[in-house]
Amino acid sequence: MSTSPNPEVSVIVPVYNEEAGLPALFDRLYAALDAFGASYEVVFINDGSRDRSAAVLREQWQRRPDVTRVVLLAANAGQHMAIMAGFENCRGDVIVTLDADLQNPPEEIGKLVEKVREGYDCVGSIRQQRQDTAFRRWASKAMNRLRERITRIHMTDQGCMLRAYSRSVVNAINSCEEVNTFIPALAYSFAQKPTEIGVAHEERHAGESKYSLYSLVRLNFDLMTGFSVVPLQWFSMTGIAISLLSAVFVVFLVIRRVIVGPEAEGLFTLFGIAFFLIGLTLFGVGMLGEYIGRIYQQVRHRPRYIVGAILERKE
Repeated sequence: MSTSPNPEVSVIVPVYNEEAGLPALFDRLYAALDAFGASYEVVFINDGSRDRSAAVLREQWQRRPDVTRVVLLAANAGQHMAIMAGFENCRGDVIVTLDADLQNPPEEIGKLVEKVREGYDCVGSIRQQRQDTAFRRWASKAMNRLRERITRIHMTDQGCMLRAYSRSVVNAINSCEEVNTFIPALAYSFAQKPTEIGVAHEERHAGESKYSLYSLVRLNFDLMTGFSVVPLQWFSMTGIAISLLSAVFVVFLVIRRVIVGPEAEGLFTLFGIAFFLIGLTLFGVGMLGEYIGRIYQQVRHRPRYIVGAILERKE
C-alpha cells in the first residue's frame, strides 16, 4: 500500500553492518506491512555501516520509493541515536522500532499497532521462547530486576527493541536533547498508558550480534545513571554505615589495647579492612565519574549524530 503524506504507521529500522540479512528482511517486512493493510512508511537508518548495507538500502529505496525512506548517518552513532534520527525523520501516527536481524519477526508489527489503536501510547514486547544463550537470558533477567529497583521503570524485557509508540510520545522524545539515553525507558517515562504484549523470537538470520558483553554492561550503566540517582544514594548510605561501623571498631580497638595491651597479630586484619575500604572508595569514585561523564558529554553540545543524506521521494 502506498503512503500518504502522513502514513498511519512508520517502521524505524536501524542498520549497522547487516548486508547479509537485509534481503530477507525486505522480503518479510514489506510483505507483512502490505498484508496488514494500513498506510505505512519504512525508515531505514544506516548507522555508519562499513559493509555494503548503505548500497543495499539504496537499491531497496529505488525499488519501493513510495514506502521507503533511508537516512544515511555520516558515522556510527549507536543504536539508540540511530533510532532518534529515525524518530526525527518519520511521519507516521504510530511509530514502531524493529531490529534488522529478524530475531523479532516483522509479522508481529500488526499486533503492536492494534494495541496503539486501542488507546495505549507505549507498547512494549516480551520475547517468548527466546533463542539466546542461557547466560544471556540470565544476565538479561538480572539486569531487568536491578534496573527496576533503581529506576522504578517497569519493563519486563528491556532488551527487546520491537516496540510501538504513539506520535505524542515520540514528539516528547524528540524534544529531549540528551546525548546518551535509553529510548524504551525514556518513552515509558513519557507514556500515560503503557502496556506490554508477548511476541515471537527467532534466531538471528545472518551476521553476529553487535552487542558484546562490555557493550551490554555499558548500556545498563547508561540506563541506570541516566534515569536515577539511586546508585549515588545507595553509595552514600553505604558510606554512612561503614563510617559508623569503623567508629565502633576503633572504639573496640582502643578498649582492647587498654585491657589486653598492644599486639601485632591483628595487623593483617587491619590491612584487609583497609583494602576493602579503599576498593569501596574507588568504586564510589567510578560511580561518581559516570555521572560527571554524562554531564561532560552533555555540556559540550556536540551533535548527537550527523545525517549525511536522506533518500526519499519528493512529494
